[in-house]
Amino acid sequence: MKTLTYQDLTDLVEGATVFSAGGGGDPLVGFNIVERLVEERCEARLIDAVEIPDDEVVIDFACVGATANVAYHSDAAVKILETLEEFLRKKAYAIIPAELGGFSTLAAVDVTARHDIAVVDADGAGRAVPEVQLQVYMIDNNTAPTSLAVADIDAQNITLKQINDSEMAEQIARKLATERNQMVYAVRSFLTGRKVKTSPVLNSLSASIRIGMLLRKAVDPLRAILRETNGFSLFEGVVTSVERETKQGFTWTKLKMDGTQDSVGSKLELKAKNEFLIAYKDGKLAAIAPDIITTVNPETCKCTPAEKIMEGNKLAVLGIPAPQKWRNPNGLELWREAIQKSGINESYVPIEQLVE
Repeated sequence: MKTLTYQDLTDLVEGATVFSAGGGGDPLVGFNIVERLVEERCEARLIDAVEIPDDEVVIDFACVGATANVAYHSDAAVKILETLEEFLRKKAYAIIPAELGGFSTLAAVDVTARHDIAVVDADGAGRAVPEVQLQVYMIDNNTAPTSLAVADIDAQNITLKQINDSEMAEQIARKLATERNQMVYAVRSFLTGRKVKTSPVLNSLSASIRIGMLLRKAVDPLRAILRETNGFSLFEGVVTSVERETKQGFTWTKLKMDGTQDSVGSKLELKAKNEFLIAYKDGKLAAIAPDIITTVNPETCKCTPAEKIMEGNKLAVLGIPAPQKWRNPNGLELWREAIQKSGINESYVPIEQLVE
């Protein structure tokens, strides 16, 4: 187990944002969480999955809703965890973040620090995801049955249900998010210490911390990040058009860019449902989820979330291969269903084939 320093935590915000595919919430909220933890002397601890006893309970923590409506209250987030513990009649041994994101991952860390437990060095997706059921646990059938608790950002209204699968969790959480200012907290109890050793994307928080460190120290951060993630530079250009709408518990974004530098003469189009799902370069498929499409500052390689992008922004667009679990047939089928619901009918092609 490792105690996370202030530098570890800020690196985690930056690194998790790179893996967020433009979603995962506003990293500025993540940085605010870090500042409060330090000011209030709350100790955040990172635990390797192998250290957790097999029969202990590990709680999955998520913030569900539109990325443009991110808000966070520490006391309320802890309250929903305590509510689920009371129902289970057992204290959580650790929390695992549902995804990687500059806000969403740090919210999970915050709850652990304030509840005096550890956060697992793992997450449910290895990236940020637009829907609750898009977690690698589904591939291993590790989600049924389970207890689900959902609360608004003040935890004034808490819904507690027994559910059979993650698709039901998505339906419940999304409906409540739509009714409660587009965002809720959701915690689930389907993981044990035994399952957490094999089912999630392991070591993803420490990998994110390393990415954050490279962003601080590398002479050429963009090249360093691409090398570390086996990623690709897809495009560099200027945003010429932004269409954005928040509805149904999601922030929908459509961007168009004109190329600069090595991309002069080309155009790029990106579509996001909280997270970027697809990229077209000159009308042809350039990348598609579950591979990670991330927009960054071309000089610093720090991520610019989809909901923050404005016309005139200069951006580099990176493509990072998805965790291998997502690339098996069951994982790709989950993503196919989610992408089709977003109005996209393209078939998955690995990013390394598209850039050849």
